[in-house]
Amino acid sequence: MKKTFEVRGMSCSSCVAKIQNKLNNSAGIKKAEVNLITNSMTVDFDEEITDAKKIETLVKRLGYDVAEKGEDEKEKKREIMANAEAAKMKKRMILSFAFLVPLMYVSMGHMANLPMPGFLSGKNNALSFAFMQFLLCLPVIAVNKKFFSGGFKALFLRSPNMDSLIAVGSGASLAYGIFEIFRMSYGMGNGQMHLVEKYYMDLYFETAAMIPALITLGKFLETLSKGRTSEAINRLMNLSPKRALVIRDGEEFEIDADELAVGDTVAVKPGMSIPADGKIVFGSTAVDESMLTGESIPAEKGVGDRVTAATINKSGYIRFEAEKVGENTSFYEIVRLVEETASKKAPIAKLADKTAGVFVPVVMVIALLTFTAWLAMGYTFESALSFGICVLVISCPCSLGLATPVAIMVGTGVGAENGILIKSGEALETAHSVNTVVFDKTGTITEGRPAVSDVFGKTQKLVNAAYALEKNSEHPIAGAVVEYCEKTADKNVASDSFEAMTGLGICGTVDGVKYFAGSARFMREHGLMNEEYEDIHSKLSKEGKTAVFFASKKSIIGGFGIADNIKPSAKKAIETLKAMHIDVIMLTGDNRTAAKEIARKVRIRQVIAEVLPADKEKEVAALMKRGKKVAMVGDGVNDSPALAAADVGMAVGTGADVAIESADIVLMHSDVNAVPNAIRLSRAVVINIKENLFWAFFYNIIGIPVAAGVLFPSFGIKLSPMFGALAMSLSSVCVVANALRLRGFKIKNNDENGERGKITMKRVYIDGMSCIHCAETVKKAFAENKIEAAVNLDGKYADIANGDDVKIKKIIEEVGYTVTKIE
Repeated sequence: MKKTFEVRGMSCSSCVAKIQNKLNNSAGIKKAEVNLITNSMTVDFDEEITDAKKIETLVKRLGYDVAEKGEDEKEKKREIMANAEAAKMKKRMILSFAFLVPLMYVSMGHMANLPMPGFLSGKNNALSFAFMQFLLCLPVIAVNKKFFSGGFKALFLRSPNMDSLIAVGSGASLAYGIFEIFRMSYGMGNGQMHLVEKYYMDLYFETAAMIPALITLGKFLETLSKGRTSEAINRLMNLSPKRALVIRDGEEFEIDADELAVGDTVAVKPGMSIPADGKIVFGSTAVDESMLTGESIPAEKGVGDRVTAATINKSGYIRFEAEKVGENTSFYEIVRLVEETASKKAPIAKLADKTAGVFVPVVMVIALLTFTAWLAMGYTFESALSFGICVLVISCPCSLGLATPVAIMVGTGVGAENGILIKSGEALETAHSVNTVVFDKTGTITEGRPAVSDVFGKTQKLVNAAYALEKNSEHPIAGAVVEYCEKTADKNVASDSFEAMTGLGICGTVDGVKYFAGSARFMREHGLMNEEYEDIHSKLSKEGKTAVFFASKKSIIGGFGIADNIKPSAKKAIETLKAMHIDVIMLTGDNRTAAKEIARKVRIRQVIAEVLPADKEKEVAALMKRGKKVAMVGDGVNDSPALAAADVGMAVGTGADVAIESADIVLMHSDVNAVPNAIRLSRAVVINIKENLFWAFFYNIIGIPVAAGVLFPSFGIKLSPMFGALAMSLSSVCVVANALRLRGFKIKNNDENGERGKITMKRVYIDGMSCIHCAETVKKAFAENKIEAAVNLDGKYADIANGDDVKIKKIIEEVGYTVTKIE
């Protein structure tokens, strides 16, 4: 039996490993998988040997809270819990800094000659000065008690983690500060003012508070990146129609889509989403299957052909017999794939976490040995304690804790300024090791919409007739023809009549002449095709293009080749990836002929075509099993399982919302040069992290022996805790300064227009969007005005790469919505 549990209290990858190792080595458990991002674990176990309660007990003994999830629990609950966790972390962060700022003023203000209240100034007020810092430090410790309870618990269980580092470093500073208050109190009470002078400026309460406050800031930023899987699944669910027209006992009426049964006859009108999988029994139409196959040109369907849930009926009225309904449809298979692959993706363990298991116990042993050694040599308890605490203070994990998150924060900021939105530190860290990039074709390498690529029999008569006829059609191919013809067509020419024949073409009268427009099959049925046009049709088909013919009653007057054009930046981006020694593969649901022709033009050697969403995910998984580090680049709903399955998913920001939510990195502009740039940025960040860790440990390697007093017997050099804290602070300064060097990272651009300027990211809040169609309308409006945007329906906003505020408001208002704020 397999069950899923909610686990709370995990803080790093060592927590994940600890739980998995314990469960996988327990009787009756076949396999346990723990996910830090979703705070969940899936356990496959033998019911005859163990049960859910025993599993919960095992995990609770390790120090974590755990509860079984109900089988009917919705992903929405997970999203709510993630949001609640983010809100709680934000509150902790605000409270921490609310007390840390005045604490820093009191403790460090005299160094900058800042004004200080009289009752805190001078040696006579030393106890007030120290006690004020202690009082300001306590709330920071209290709101971050999780670090201490979890850290010390992990330490006692001999499994130290990042919380253990925080607890030891902050706790040592707090303990030393309290010790100093007692010593000053003793000095004042016994007239020994030299003790007051000795400890007056050696208080470390600001260090005790600074460590948990800064780490909480980093944790808050990490928490914001959680819950992406549930958002992706919610967006997928929004694509599924909620209502369906069913025919029962000869009557057509509307019901909830989840009430459909196998064998029902379902009616679908033009513009409606198809609510189930089935076979057409009446009518013909063109179906937009781009969410399933990635193909931008609608597929022609007639009696006997199969239709799939969540695809869109574009033109004709059809009826079909439902064969798969509800959670058994191909659409829900995509939902399951996204969920399963995302839950299996283990978070990357930070280098600091990997060293925590060794670093913390070693430092504590050194501190204990230092204290014991000095006592054994006959020194006072106070001197021995000073040496021991100095070791703990100088090994404070502030710089170690900052080493990774600061570099990642700066790296993600540089990416955002250049239109590369990186959702998590894990994604940025993983991308550096990518050695295989898998591209979707439609909307990624190509523009994602049909356009005229060839014209044959080019005459003014053809252009006028085509424009007059096709502007009456809603078919995407008609839109491509109209867009081409409107530049030169005579706008006064109009059709007197118009008739659409679904699956074949259209006909109408222009200036008293009847014209036909459509496929080669349509022309053959009217006996108009000859050898010349058959050759044209054959040539265009081999190139993966669609041929549209125009004819009068007597003969064909010409036509157009329709194709999905290649993005100008695609070829150069692929060349750049190859120069970086990265393999490039095209993976598409499109037909093999079209895919190979596109691949030839952009110089991709390996092509995998005619694959369904499940197959895309399987192909990516197969590459990963062969030891490849895979980045998947796509823009459609059909790409979402593969995006979630890959080591790094990269979504084109102008694509489907669900693809954007499933991906780890979003490329805000359609320029695929962002793919190699994102990998280059990741490599720069990982190098920076390693440099930061070097600086973090450098001070410890040099400082710990000095703090332990190895130089004192021979040279009389004793490092006071104050200088230990200074060394710790310097390591933090070095780490932050080194991370800021990433600000100088240069984005390379290979397009024809030279160097791309930095992208100015704007968030436009839009009132009135209520469904997925609203979001698509807004996205289309921006695209038509050549503005790159990613629309978020849940948040009621759009992220814009450049664009004038006045123009943005006008675009939104023209499609019936209102801009409430731009930031």
